[in-house]
Amino acid sequence: MKVNYQLLLDKELQLISRVSSKPRLLLHICCAPCSSYVLEYLSEFFNITLFFYNPNITSEDEYNYRIDEAKRLITEMPLSGKVDFVAGRYDISEFFAVAKGFENEPEGGERCFRCYELRLRESAEYAKENGFDYFTTTLSISPYKNAKKLNSIGKILSEEYGVKYLFSDFKKKNGYKRSIELSQIYKLYRQDYCGCIYSEAEMKRRKMNENHDI
Repeated sequence: MKVNYQLLLDKELQLISRVSSKPRLLLHICCAPCSSYVLEYLSEFFNITLFFYNPNITSEDEYNYRIDEAKRLITEMPLSGKVDFVAGRYDISEFFAVAKGFENEPEGGERCFRCYELRLRESAEYAKENGFDYFTTTLSISPYKNAKKLNSIGKILSEEYGVKYLFSDFKKKNGYKRSIELSQIYKLYRQDYCGCIYSEAEMKRRKMNENHDI
């Protein structure tokens, strides 16, 4: 049965809007562009902490640049309330451990699903340890990410850790389009691969093929 995650989000936000104080949301992010629309959308309803945990980013320069851009965004973007930032630990061996045996999987396959679970589990654990009311991720804003799989993992981890998962499909309501607009407004660095060496290699092959077709 197909689940409408946007409808679930709408219903949850309606409930939240009726309470007197904003709940705390731990928002896992992968980069500033994907964060932009989600922050614009959710800051009205939550006290938000951005959680940057992405051991899949195998270039340290890329990793640090994405952190800097995310920090810059929350200082420049007018939002409904203060937004905090937390950088998780950076240990790329954690990503390679879950990717082992799936190195040749195509982008969007099982290797990616295992990476989703790695990052969401760390988010759920941090949310539990630090008293957050909800956790979720900006990953579903990308048309290249599987929202159904992300929400399925989030549901399982929510039950395991006892923290509510905010179901979402942020690409809906033109979320992805709005993230591009906000990226242009704030002149954000928009990367063209997820961060891991496998997606980078696939991106380079794709560009090479496009150049050959010209």
